[in-house]
Amino acid sequence: MKTSDFYYNLPEELIAQTPVEPRDSSRMLIYNRKSKEIIHKHFYNIIDYLNEGDTLIVNDSRVLPARIYGTKIPTGANVEFLLLKEKKEKVWETLVKPGKKGRKGDSFSFGNGLMTGTITDVLEDGNRIIKFNCERNFYETLDKIGQMPLPPYIHEKLKDKERYQTVYSNELGSAAAPTAGLHFTEELLEKIKEKGVNIGYVTLHVGLGTFRPVKVEDVTNHKMHSEHYEIPQKTAKLIKKTKQNGKRVIAVGTTSCRTLESCAKEYGSVIECQGWTDIFIYPGFEFKVLDGLITNFHLPESTLIMLVSAFAGYEEVMNIYKTAVNEKYRFFSFGDSMMIL
Repeated sequence: MKTSDFYYNLPEELIAQTPVEPRDSSRMLIYNRKSKEIIHKHFYNIIDYLNEGDTLIVNDSRVLPARIYGTKIPTGANVEFLLLKEKKEKVWETLVKPGKKGRKGDSFSFGNGLMTGTITDVLEDGNRIIKFNCERNFYETLDKIGQMPLPPYIHEKLKDKERYQTVYSNELGSAAAPTAGLHFTEELLEKIKEKGVNIGYVTLHVGLGTFRPVKVEDVTNHKMHSEHYEIPQKTAKLIKKTKQNGKRVIAVGTTSCRTLESCAKEYGSVIECQGWTDIFIYPGFEFKVLDGLITNFHLPESTLIMLVSAFAGYEEVMNIYKTAVNEKYRFFSFGDSMMIL
């Protein structure tokens, strides 16, 4: 299967630049895999498509305000840092722009002196290792001085940092939001629970590799980035019980999907576990856990549209996307939603 098979034409004006208010007022396309029927609703209608005993699996990872701006000591040159991966306490692998202003041994001041940092190494891929120093808690300081690392296709400034977090985000560590969950409000989640639908939590810390384009023509030659995940015992038991009762396990987002299917592939079923996954799901993949998927509309030729195609069928998904474009749905991180059952 070729990467170009997953291309579709998207008018730029359909790329959502800001989130809608309230969260659950976004549109939702519902696709039934058995009947092949497409229905157009709003996200708050989701409760009508969930049954008592079903389980929603959500990713509770929380996004770091990982983009910070520093001034070089002593020249005062402005440099942008993007935190990628914590190596140890206050030591991070980062992307630096412009790179020529970030050499080994260079020091920087952030937030008018709230934090300083020194580059201790330059890696082969150009990423920098930087050791930070601050008087207060590192993450509290980062929350004050950092900005959300919005995807490159979003050009509008985010007025409220919390709009790039899900309402159930809890475990700090992602470089990008698990955006399928951005549509839920606390009130909608309560209504879902009142209907007898279970909510199970997993954690997968989303890396910036989620935006990395597929550069090979043969899909099978693509190397996925690795991300850390964790499934608690409570969630594993909930999934087992749901399956035993003949009810559905519905993943909220491709990150929740990859977490569940990674675990099942490794251990044969969903159990309490944690580790790193570089699972690549594309058409031909055999799902062991999922009965449903809630997701946004993804970039052309991305690993995410390949995952959705694996679950709903290649031709079906390309037709869904054509329909969504014609119906002027909003696309990508702050865009509308799709539910596949």
